[in-house]
This record gives sequence, C-alpha cells and structure tokens, in this order.
Amino acid sequence: MKLKALAFAVSSIIATSAFAQKPDFGQRIEALAKAQSRKLFGTLGTLNESSSASVDAATAEADPRTLVTVAPGLRVKVVSAASNLGANTDMMVLWPNDSAPTHLIACNEQNASKVGVQRIRLSDGLVEDIISSGLTSCDPAEITPWGTVVVAEEAGSNGRLFEILDPLNTTGVTVSGSGLSTTTSDPAHVAHRPALGQLSYESVAIYPNGVVYYGDEKRPTNGNLGGSFFKFIPATPWAAGSPPITDLAHSPLTNGHVFGLRLGKRSDNTDFGPGNQTGRGVWVEVVDGQVIGSTTVNRIDLAAAATALKLTAYYRPEDIDIDPKARAAGNVRFCGANTGEDSPNGSRNYGEVFCITDGTIAEAAAINTTTQTTDGATYTLNAGPGTTIPEYQPLVIPYFDFGMPDNVAYQPGTGNWLIHEDGEGPEYSPPRNNDIWSCLDDGADRDGLSDSCAKLITLNDLTAEPTGGVFDATGKRFFVSIQHNVTGHGVVLEITGWR
Repeated sequence: MKLKALAFAVSSIIATSAFAQKPDFGQRIEALAKAQSRKLFGTLGTLNESSSASVDAATAEADPRTLVTVAPGLRVKVVSAASNLGANTDMMVLWPNDSAPTHLIACNEQNASKVGVQRIRLSDGLVEDIISSGLTSCDPAEITPWGTVVVAEEAGSNGRLFEILDPLNTTGVTVSGSGLSTTTSDPAHVAHRPALGQLSYESVAIYPNGVVYYGDEKRPTNGNLGGSFFKFIPATPWAAGSPPITDLAHSPLTNGHVFGLRLGKRSDNTDFGPGNQTGRGVWVEVVDGQVIGSTTVNRIDLAAAATALKLTAYYRPEDIDIDPKARAAGNVRFCGANTGEDSPNGSRNYGEVFCITDGTIAEAAAINTTTQTTDGATYTLNAGPGTTIPEYQPLVIPYFDFGMPDNVAYQPGTGNWLIHEDGEGPEYSPPRNNDIWSCLDDGADRDGLSDSCAKLITLNDLTAEPTGGVFDATGKRFFVSIQHNVTGHGVVLEITGWR
C-alpha cells in the first residue's frame, strides 16, 4: 500500500510539473476539443492554420473546389460557378424551405447596374436573374413565414428593403427611383417596403408573427455612432400556420412600428450611453416627424434617428441568425456578429459574436408605449406591461487568428454556430486567408460564452471571403458563397460529410 501511495504521489507531482509547463491549461482545452471534433463539431478533425495559398484564376475555373480547404471528413461540391453568377454573391436563402430545397435565392452585392437578386437551381447550378438592376449592394436575403423572400441593400443610410413574391417565376425585374419614390417594373411580384425604414442592411431575422429584427452595418467615425439594432412590429401580426400569401398587399410588412435598441435599465431606463454596450435595455420608438434637438426623426433615415434617440451602437453589425431551439420553445433569441476592424496598422478590434434575447415571440409583438423625458428630450419607450426587456450578451470574443466575424449560420443537429471571417488577414505579412469556424453554443457552465470554437474551413484565395452560409434542415448540407473570388464571377459550394 505504501509503495502504491508513493507511486501515485510521484506520478501526481510529475503530472503537476508537466501541467505547469507546456501546454498550458488553455492549450489543453483546445487540444481536448480537437480530439473530440467528431462529437463536438461533426468532423473527423480540425484545421490548425489558415491557408496562405492563393490559387490563380485558371485553377479556380478548372476546379472551383480548390478555392477552399476543409477539415478531415468534410467534402466539397460545386453548386454553381456559372459565368453569369454575380461576382459578389452574398447572403442566400434556401427555397421553398430548408427541408426540401430546390433553389437558392441569392443577393449580389454590386452596384445598381449589376444584377441584384438571382435564383440558383440546386440540381444543375442554372442561374437566372430575379432583379436584374436597380439594387445597390444587395446583401441580406431571408424567407418569410408567409411564403415570400425579403432582400435588402447594404447601401449606407439609403439602403432599402424589398419583398419578392413567387421568386421562381419572377424574372428580370428592374428597380427605379429612391427613397419613398422607389418603384419596380413588376410591383405585383417585387415591392419596396419603406415601413421598415432605410439603413445599411446587413442582417434580417423574421419571426413567425412577422416581427423583424435588423441591424445597421455602420462603423463609428469621428465620434459618430456605429450601427444600431431595430425591431419592426407589424400593424397586423402574422398568424402562424396561415397559408402563404398570393398578393403582396397582404404582407405584414406593409405597415407597422419601428423601435431601436437602447441598453441601460438602471434609474428608470436612463443608464444609457457610451460605455453601456451589454445587458438589458428598452425599445425606443422611431416616431416619424418627432423633433429631438435639431433632428427630425424619421424611419427614412434610421442612422440619424439612432443618434437623436441615443440608441446603443456597435462596430459594423453584420449578419444575424435565429436560434431555432429558442424559437421552438416560443422565445426570441438570435445571434450575430459585429465585425470590428483589424489591419496591420489598424485598431486590433477583432469584433465579437453576440446573442440578443427579447422575451417570448408573442411578447415581442406587443406594443404598450410610455414616454420618458431626459435632458429636455422626450422619448417613446415600448416598455409598458406585457412588453419585452431586450438583452444583449457576447457569445464569442474573437482574437488575431479568429478576427472580424461577418456571417453566422446555425447548424441544426449540433446546435453550433458557423462563423465566417471577413478579416484583413490578406494584408498581413505573411498573408493568411479568411476562415469559417464552428463555435459551440454556451453550455451548462457558469459563464455565458461559447464553450469552444474550431477552424473547419479556410479559403485558398486571398482576394475572397466566405459569406452567405446556410444549412439545410438536417444540418448535413452547408451552402456557402466564395465572394469576389479570383474567377471574377460567383462560386457557390456545398459542403457535406458532417457527422
């Protein structure tokens, strides 16, 4: 017994000594996650480093799969690399649903003279134009519970949101005019939705009752605010389970209220301002025509309204995706990214991935306003009985190797979040490509942060970024765009092999 005890003590001392050296505790956790990649991330391994390769156009044209390197066990298939696929194909949505999709409906983030929205047939990669011109920097695309598709422009304070009916049989539509004078060549199938306002659209999340959350993809400059988050509550909420609409006039997006997120609950909701970026807050209504200081508030310029209403702001809010587990339980939770800024001589602001909760889905549609007077200005708060208390919390804190998160995609089955980088790695020496990481959601531990992240996909094109990633309902098919890649046209890949 004494010999056994001594052996145990010696082994413990050796283990403790080794533990105190390399690898340290954090490295051990990373190694443990990598060793359990099949269980945690659905792959047979992870990637250690970002690629520094940059294939030439001829190589990418011959085999578009060479544009990416994937983790062991994953496989890459070309969905489309058609010559007419938009060069800046961005966010995409599976149509008619994520259970039995036949097409992708995709935005193209180029100028108004280029194609704005396209459909991509999954069976053979055929690409057809839905909105052929008139959209500037089309970025987000989302399907609605009433059977339409929403697209919007990442075009500064002039960004608009549109709704498309019957996207498989709507072709060659043009958009004209600006602001409230916007028209389309086929108003029966493509309609401008000014009720949601104008901003630099990057993120859109639509709930079963028609409540829409969205963000302003704006960076802070010269002391001015970055981008804020907004919520649209339709005047007539959608009844979940109702049949799809056949007339755009029946869409819940035709009319409603717009509210902006302002964090700070202490002292009767007055503890707001720079420095209060996380935690709980209130929704402040954008009341068209209200004068605050020298600004006339109007949803046609939500960036200006955000400043006047003293909304909370972030560094380039990007894509958001709904947490379907929370939605199935009747609650609002969506997660997204603030990109930040990192370059060789830049800010070393690596961004963050966050989640916002907003009570139950039913509560999120409630309107019960009250007024608050602060510093001589009167604000309308949607903070009466029955309304929600929104809460913003970080999920992932990025760093140099995992910086500037852009798009996010929830993976059914694993419950993980796939985070797409839009970083400045190609500017460094040596250069490195952008990656896609898989991050666990927060578990049962005490903190509210992701329990681990792993690099699963890296690009082999220093001119490109991954974007628009979306999973089907099984979580086994992942579609992603390799945006502004070396070929000069769009490339959409399907990645399978997830365990």
